[in-house]
Amino acid sequence: MKTLTIKLWRDLGQMRAQVATIAVVVAIGVAGFVSMFSVHASLQGARDALYRDNRLGDVFASVKRAPLHLRDRLGALEGVAEVKLDVVFDAQIDLPGVLPPVTGRFIGLDLARVHAARQGINALTLKRGRWPERGGALEALVSDRFAAARGLNPGDTVHAILNGRRERVHLVGTAASPEYVFASQGGAPDDQSFGIWWIDRDRMTQVFDMQGAFNQLSLRLDAGARLAPVLEQVDRLLEPFGAIGATGRDKLLSAMIVDDELSQLKVMGTVLPSIFLAVAMFILNVVLSRQVSTQRSQIAALKALGYSDGAIAWHYIQLAIAIAGVGTLFGLVLSVAIGKGMLGMYDEVFRFNRLVYVTSPWLVVVSTGLAAAAAATGTWAAIRAVVRLRPAQAMQPPAPPAFRPTVVERLGLARYLSTGAMMVIRNFERRPLRAAFTVTGIALAVALQISGAFWLDAIAHIVDVQFRQVQQGDVLVNFHRSVPVQVVRDLERLPGVMDAEPYRVEPVRVRANGRVEDTALTGLLVDARLMRVVGEQRGPVAMPGQGVVLSALLADALGVRVGDRLALDFRLWNRAQAEVTVVDVVHTMFGKQLYMGLEAMNRLARDGDGVANAALQVDPHQMAAFWAAVKAAPGINSVFDKAGTMAAFNQTTSRNMGVFSGILTLFAVAMAVGIIYNSARISLSERAWELASLRVLGMTRAEVSVLLLAELCGELLVALPIGAALGWALASLMMHLMSSDSIDFPVIIEPSTYGSAALIVLAAGLASALLVRRKIDQLDLVAVLKVRE
Repeated sequence: MKTLTIKLWRDLGQMRAQVATIAVVVAIGVAGFVSMFSVHASLQGARDALYRDNRLGDVFASVKRAPLHLRDRLGALEGVAEVKLDVVFDAQIDLPGVLPPVTGRFIGLDLARVHAARQGINALTLKRGRWPERGGALEALVSDRFAAARGLNPGDTVHAILNGRRERVHLVGTAASPEYVFASQGGAPDDQSFGIWWIDRDRMTQVFDMQGAFNQLSLRLDAGARLAPVLEQVDRLLEPFGAIGATGRDKLLSAMIVDDELSQLKVMGTVLPSIFLAVAMFILNVVLSRQVSTQRSQIAALKALGYSDGAIAWHYIQLAIAIAGVGTLFGLVLSVAIGKGMLGMYDEVFRFNRLVYVTSPWLVVVSTGLAAAAAATGTWAAIRAVVRLRPAQAMQPPAPPAFRPTVVERLGLARYLSTGAMMVIRNFERRPLRAAFTVTGIALAVALQISGAFWLDAIAHIVDVQFRQVQQGDVLVNFHRSVPVQVVRDLERLPGVMDAEPYRVEPVRVRANGRVEDTALTGLLVDARLMRVVGEQRGPVAMPGQGVVLSALLADALGVRVGDRLALDFRLWNRAQAEVTVVDVVHTMFGKQLYMGLEAMNRLARDGDGVANAALQVDPHQMAAFWAAVKAAPGINSVFDKAGTMAAFNQTTSRNMGVFSGILTLFAVAMAVGIIYNSARISLSERAWELASLRVLGMTRAEVSVLLLAELCGELLVALPIGAALGWALASLMMHLMSSDSIDFPVIIEPSTYGSAALIVLAAGLASALLVRRKIDQLDLVAVLKVRE
């Protein structure tokens, strides 16, 4: 074995504690990078395979009612390869043994094509049971995620209110659809309150009086076909029939949620590992700087024996790469555990045919290269000056630093401080770069903890705003067709209903400054209390008697401000057109939305005073009687149970974010320990002779420890407020990178989050200080004082 190789193994053994802490920091960076991008690749691969195998459409459109003979005209459009026309309606479902009704989306299934294995676009995957049969009982498939959440099995029977008629539905199997990888009624994952049901298309058209008609279409485009011209042609063709607006696959709710999640994984896999690898590079630089400085005489001897500068430099770079290699190996193993855990959580939210964790070889190569590059960069900065010294010069100890009075001494404040305090201040000022690096590293650990924990604050804020401030009602109901406002008032006669407010939601096209947006216009009572518009900074916003209120996202997309005029095109019913004035812009969290007073909206729409939605406030002690009455009301098409949705949301999203926050907390602790422990160990090795001398002069172990650890304490106290500011900045950066044109979440960080982050890092610092204190107690005074000056 070569001499330098023997020295390499000996150095690693002597530095084993520091090697372990640095390797852990490297491992976390590697694990974060590999696991995030592996999960990204696994999700993307599963998504692409599902879309390809099940032939997910490229264009989607909803229409009020259009004739089937449009199929040929749609198929003749340039770029269109395949057409699928569906009948889709939401309905109220009464599950046995379940108190509140749930909402089901019923879709007509062409059984002839299914049994001939020619499903075409948006093909279903049968998970359990069999396909429905024609004739006799009304048979159905249900989305397998909903079936699992509700304990439904083939052979079970439920009741549904279809077009105002109570029908018995026989469940014969479960299925998954590429259209509903993420099935949601209001944007939040809720497999217990919302399910997809497929029944015979002929029965569907009979029940909903849709013979010879459709209300939803999907198109598959030719390879290379341009999307925009197709959307324009489809809109033009469907406009007379109340089209809501054709969109590409990227605007499909399920696809949007999956795409947003993939984007967030890329952000997380880039930002967080970069922090850890940068910290590892800094620690290696400091540790090896001290290692090289203590081995000057060994370097001189090696030079005198004929070893070149390059060989000696490569030896120390190998030392750093060995440490990084240990961290990389541990990180790759850790990445598998983290990645599979994350993929398991995604499997509870998304439904793919096959979701398997896979680590691509390029990720292993890139992560190894990044870790090695970080190690080599940090090492070269530490050794480049020493390895260039000539042997005779390297044999001599380094020139002592030039000391001068500190700022505190020059200001005349030294007389107010103890000798120990002055020693700490002098050490800070005479090594400012090292102190700055240590403070920065500790601050980054605090910031990392905050950036992980703030998601829980953000979710709590979202729940508070959406479910307690915006939707103050307990239940939202939707009628099968528009009803007079008085019918909504009649809902107050239902058991337990204390108040009922109508509201209206209609699809519209908005035009301003040459820009066009398809969105929804919500009409609310001027004095609405149960369904309101709430601004992030302003709180509840009253509806004006005239004019329209825009969400900030929509105002930015259209380039309008208060006082500007908009053109509104109602897409349904009379398809009225009107111009309105923007009277307010409100910063809401979700979507490009418009709001206006209900009466003003009805005047503009010119289709009467009917509404199809209502918000209800219900006495919680009479919920059982209320739900029984709702199930018996044939006019109610679907319901939204706020309490049930909140419970499901907290069960899934909050739990998953709690796990994510816990992982980042452990990572932050590991980073803090790595930085603080190594900084303290280096200070101890540099000041061992000084501390031993003080011990000989009569100072106790505790007094000597205070001199060293007070410096660490000062760095911690300086780092905490900086870390709080960096935490807010990092959270803001991540939120900005993850934002989309439909989400505008604010950065909400509670004081308790700052406090817990500070306490966790302080605890990590205390643990590191105790480890170093043991080393101080174990100092061999005689051996330390024998060190040659």
